[in-house]
Amino acid sequence: MSDIQLSVVVPVFNESENLEPLLTEIVAALEGKYAYEIVYVDDSSDDDTAQKLVALKAKFPRLHPVRNNPRSGQSFAVHSGVKVAKGVWIGTLDGDGQNDPADLPKLFDAALQGGAELALVGGVRTKRKDTFSKRIGSKIGNGIRQFFLQDGCPDTGCGIKVFRRDVYLDMPAFNGQHRYLPALFQSRNWKTAFVSVNHRPRERGVSKYNNLQRALVGIRDLIGVAWLRSRARAPRISELE
Repeated sequence: MSDIQLSVVVPVFNESENLEPLLTEIVAALEGKYAYEIVYVDDSSDDDTAQKLVALKAKFPRLHPVRNNPRSGQSFAVHSGVKVAKGVWIGTLDGDGQNDPADLPKLFDAALQGGAELALVGGVRTKRKDTFSKRIGSKIGNGIRQFFLQDGCPDTGCGIKVFRRDVYLDMPAFNGQHRYLPALFQSRNWKTAFVSVNHRPRERGVSKYNNLQRALVGIRDLIGVAWLRSRARAPRISELE
């Protein structure tokens, strides 16, 4: 049995400049508090992200870098990280540095104290440090998603979450899955909770998304997730004695 309590999974694509600063913050947030590991998943970057991750292993002994090939998108990068992770619980962060690793203990403690039925704690960015167009696009998208899914999550796109590894791996993997985790966990009869978190402006690198991309993909995904929820069954299994 693994003694790792928390595996922090960070998907990255062309985030070479953000690797060491974010790793430093993750270690500062968790060291001495939990048994943890850090799993970075390089989604076939075409800069020197992979080479830097290998070099950073010497400085960060808890770092476990892996690579997806071919490039498969953020959701499958997260999925690959969860598959190789050893922790009972998974924490996720976006690799651009906008999520604050200092919030991880708050989410993890909420998960540990939430009872046996709680399987996911999601972050909610109350003061987003994004462009006006991104904030408006996200607000509209969250409103539409909430209308159809009623999952109680005001900010499903927030990258910082903590959830149970076994429950996550019991769900179907698909591109875009990371934006619908609260609804998917609820469809398996697990409880979810949400905590306000810090959000920071991007200081290095460039964003890999725009509003049009999110909207076009989001409509298709929303229809698919709504169908999955309508067909989901998750009975509790107990021994006969």
